[in-house]
Amino acid sequence: MEKNGIEAVKARISIVDVVRRYVDLKPVSGRWMGACPFHQETKPSMSVNDEEGFFYCFGCQASGDVIDFYMRINGLEFREALEQLAAEAGIELGYSAPDPHAAERKARKKLMLDIHDEACAWFKRNLRMETGRIARDYLSRRGIAAEVIDKFGLGYSPDDWHGLDRHFRSKGISQEDSVLAGMLVKNEKGNIYDRFRSRLIFPIQNLSSKVIAFGGRIISEGEPKYLNSSDTPIYKKGDHLYGLNLARPSMTRTRRAILTEGYMDVISLHQFGYTDACGVLGTALTPDQVKRLAGFCSRVDLVFDGDNAGRKAALKSSRMILLQGVACRVLLMPDGEDVDSLLQTHGRDGFEQCAETAPDGLDFCLSTLREKFSPREIMDWAKGFLKDLGDSSLRAYYLPRIANGLGLNEAELRQNAGGAWSAQTTRAKKKPENNEAAQTRPVGKDDKDDKYFISFPIQYPDYIRDLDKKGFERILATNWAKALWEKLKTQQPGADILSRLNDNEKRFYIRCRERLRENMLSGKQLLDEWEHICNKIASGQQRLNRWQLKEALLQAQQAGDSQRIMQCLRALNESLGRDDEQH
Repeated sequence: MEKNGIEAVKARISIVDVVRRYVDLKPVSGRWMGACPFHQETKPSMSVNDEEGFFYCFGCQASGDVIDFYMRINGLEFREALEQLAAEAGIELGYSAPDPHAAERKARKKLMLDIHDEACAWFKRNLRMETGRIARDYLSRRGIAAEVIDKFGLGYSPDDWHGLDRHFRSKGISQEDSVLAGMLVKNEKGNIYDRFRSRLIFPIQNLSSKVIAFGGRIISEGEPKYLNSSDTPIYKKGDHLYGLNLARPSMTRTRRAILTEGYMDVISLHQFGYTDACGVLGTALTPDQVKRLAGFCSRVDLVFDGDNAGRKAALKSSRMILLQGVACRVLLMPDGEDVDSLLQTHGRDGFEQCAETAPDGLDFCLSTLREKFSPREIMDWAKGFLKDLGDSSLRAYYLPRIANGLGLNEAELRQNAGGAWSAQTTRAKKKPENNEAAQTRPVGKDDKDDKYFISFPIQYPDYIRDLDKKGFERILATNWAKALWEKLKTQQPGADILSRLNDNEKRFYIRCRERLRENMLSGKQLLDEWEHICNKIASGQQRLNRWQLKEALLQAQQAGDSQRIMQCLRALNESLGRDDEQH
């Protein structure tokens, strides 16, 4: 079972050992502290609890277990992180429903990676040989330093239709597998030849620094100027970013990403010290790429050419980034310049001048709309943007800014842009609750009260069994608290609770456990808190009983059952009398 695999990984791998690979940790009062890598921080704001297996940042509230940390720091999906940690721990992951093709896919993926590794080594060797002089001269003219060439693993494919094909066959790699890997091309006539010829080669790596594709720039005459790998079993266009594996460590420190379009732009930025730079791969920016960036940074600096095409791309990209709740700026290059030429000609000073005047992403969008778009197009953009925001709090944040920036009436924009999300919000507010307490208490108070109540069994788990016997769930009003309580009370002693919690529950649980370190109750204080909780449970039961009696009284009145009416009235009076005695 995958659940057992998760628990096995967490039992065998120390979260402190993993975090230490990225963060300098020091022991402080029974826990480990270090600077959080997930926001711009120099002071030790992140706590790592080795005994309970979680981390928590007091600054940005990032939290989770060892798998969450490994996912976030490496920009991986959950399954990828789990598999890598399991392999490191020597654990074979099981599946509740075995996939008969899993082994075949795994073997094919390994074969594709091996083919790309072999191709990368061949390309790099060619660059160093006489045949690669033309590419070395080109890089020299572009001012690219030798150490940067090595850092990005640049190579060269000679002007030979079958050079790589012959090399592969000498290594026992079949043409069929080479075609599947995208390194060779098979045309309609059945002829097979090298995909990349007479090109400077840019290896494309995933976040684990495995080569998964290539980009090639023509050196001699020919078209297209740039050629990229096609989709393969290990590479999908629109999912990856060039240089992200190299930029990730800097991004987690600066909380910024510089995003540009060309391979050479990324390389030049790194050479001039902007090591948090990466680039899109031959396509327009995609939502999947933005999500990857959002895991590492809180702001994206877009770098585009200053022509109409660049401005159009900047508008579309800014919108996409803002929809993810990430801040952005737009750096438009001077006429006739790209970021590479600007850096090579004017150095960091020239780039910094552009950065100093770069507008905020939303301001750029709004000014572009005002200058270039018709009133109908402006309104359509504003409504579409607000509709596509998945977070209601972001809508509340952006709506007045958009209205003010476009000269629109905020109330009218709210009404016109409301659509489905406004109706959904209205329906949610009107949804009836079959519970007296929920009808009489505001939702905000319910949530606050439930956080207070359920923090007690999280911080003092020895009381869970007694709380369950007393009916603790009666004082919980929200669905999330009831669901979390169910997991707490059914938790097996000694088992890993974090593996059973969803992301929101996990964050809340870890925050409660961390606060316990600062304010642990004992003696009379703990007894007083326990009695307070018990009294609340009893009061909740009384309210529920009264509500049930009122319902029964209403039914008796509707049925004309006078005997039942009198029974209900006596029971209600007795309940109210007990309440008066307690007060």
